[in-house]
Amino acid sequence: QVQLVESGGGMVQPGGSLRLSCAASGFDFSTTRMTWVRQAPGKVPEWVASISPGGSPTNYEVDVKGRFTISRDNAGTVYLEMKSLKPEDTAVYYCRVDLGRTYWGQGTQVTVSS
Repeated sequence: QVQLVESGGGMVQPGGSLRLSCAASGFDFSTTRMTWVRQAPGKVPEWVASISPGGSPTNYEVDVKGRFTISRDNAGTVYLEMKSLKPEDTAVYYCRVDLGRTYWGQGTQVTVSS
């Protein structure tokens, strides 16, 4: 079955960096567009970034463009490199895939605080 397992979250100070990973299995990763979504406390989920099969093109939400980088390897993992983190980036970050129905991972908490 489809599995998405996120890791790499944590607590960092403003201006810090984190690299999130999402290990995907149970579907043809190489032909599937992958997405990161985040949900801040008390807010609806927000799309962050997407990456097409093969690694291009990539798309970013305007507030993260230039600070976050989405990438993928050939072994079933998608990454989200986050730099210059801000307190407003605090959220649970989810990996998401749409295969006729939508699948989400369990999420990884990112907290940006001094």
